[in-house]
Amino acid sequence: MPERRHDQIIAGLFAKKFFARFASAPHHIFRAPGRVNLIGEHTDYNDGFVLPTAIALCTWTAIAPRKDHELHVFSENLNETAKLDLTETHPQPQHRWSDYIHGVALMLQRLAVPLAGANIFIASDIPSGAGLSSSAALEVSVASALLSNSGRTLDLVEIAKLCQRAENEFVGARVGIMDQFASCFASADHAIMLDCRTLEFQRLPLPASLAMVVCNTMVKHGHAGGEYNKRRAQCEEGVALLRRYFPSIKALRDVTLAQLQAHRDELPEPIYRRCHHAISENERVLRCATALQAGDLATVGHCMAESHVSLKNDYQVSCGELDAMVEIAARLHGVVGSRMTGGGFGGSTINLVKTAAIEEFKHSVAKEYTLATQIAPDIYVSKAGQGITEVDASV
Repeated sequence: MPERRHDQIIAGLFAKKFFARFASAPHHIFRAPGRVNLIGEHTDYNDGFVLPTAIALCTWTAIAPRKDHELHVFSENLNETAKLDLTETHPQPQHRWSDYIHGVALMLQRLAVPLAGANIFIASDIPSGAGLSSSAALEVSVASALLSNSGRTLDLVEIAKLCQRAENEFVGARVGIMDQFASCFASADHAIMLDCRTLEFQRLPLPASLAMVVCNTMVKHGHAGGEYNKRRAQCEEGVALLRRYFPSIKALRDVTLAQLQAHRDELPEPIYRRCHHAISENERVLRCATALQAGDLATVGHCMAESHVSLKNDYQVSCGELDAMVEIAARLHGVVGSRMTGGGFGGSTINLVKTAAIEEFKHSVAKEYTLATQIAPDIYVSKAGQGITEVDASV
């Protein structure tokens, strides 16, 4: 079934659910995809390079106006409702799922967008805590819906930036720009080579002979937790220490491995290792992107393997389950590359697998991972998908 037709059918069903909840038809329906990152982990907040792509899993947001100044938001996944007052002068996070919606609304208001009250219905098939950017997809779809409900538009770059600020400043997770940018700008059958400092990007076609296979370890992570924010703080500490010797640097993006090695003795061991990952990962992203364009899949696979080892040993954000999943995949026929994807501490691996080997891969990974961990994984096969889209509910 063509993707557009498929989306229209889902939107039609979604509209019926909206009507059953709010006794009115939605005026707008948006879908925003989750993402996997082929390579470039924890480099975005270091002004570095990333290579993400959208997946087929999405968050859907339907909206219709209200006559008051409230947002009445229903989450189908959680079967919960939240009511948010748009006139509240100093809103505080409640440490609930609704903080993502409230944060996006607040950032739009700070851009002088006069938000109208709305009924909002949200549903998603992106598993939370799986490293697939469920939060960014939620933010981007909600931001797009709120803008349409208020008769306003913003450039996609501004939408990505405000969604990142919502997560940084209101939710409390100091994430980089990659997830929101990918959810906005992703293109079917392409990865995005993104410079996170300048936000310049290039869409790179993915080989038709490969599929992305996402393996969810079922070990959840949480970005607002202390370890993710701690890693970012350690990178910033590294920059401050290295600036004594290289005053012009602004981020780890500006440091070479030779410069880092020359001052290894002046850095505490954990800080050195965090810096080593971020700097070497930037080099791997550039090497991987060049190899992808040249059809050099062996180098792509080597870069992915090196990335996982660095995330495990230098950045220390992997876990036993992620390592087991990568080790299993690396032994299997038809696998080009495998690594953890997302912030870490659980979540998923991304595997580039030759299409002819997909079924064998899925069967072997499920069997061996369950034997190794006593956990049954979820496995998704996906082509690279489209970014944020408004979908007509009529079929």
